[in-house]
Amino acid sequence: MALGNPVNFKGRHVIADFALKNRLPSIFEERIFVEAGGLMSYAPSFVEMFRRAATYVDKILKGAKPADLPVEQPTTFELVINLKTAKALGLTVPPSVLMRADHVIE
Repeated sequence: MALGNPVNFKGRHVIADFALKNRLPSIFEERIFVEAGGLMSYAPSFVEMFRRAATYVDKILKGAKPADLPVEQPTTFELVINLKTAKALGLTVPPSVLMRADHVIE
């Protein structure tokens, strides 16, 4: 499992290649790692989180005090699976898991 941070983000291709060459199934915190060749990611939808943040900015600009706004947790999560990587690792992803995936990279 590789967590998202600036160093890992920059080296995402190296990390994904390392995992594949060493036959390590990998899960990541962001879909961009799966697009770089990682096996899968399961994480909050950053697009949805940015939309929610815009709502907070709107409220603050209209006079709300930030301290009065409730803390929210993510409500939308994305499962992304790279079938090409799964095949290279000799893994079969069950159809029930594929049906639950938000995005499948083939």
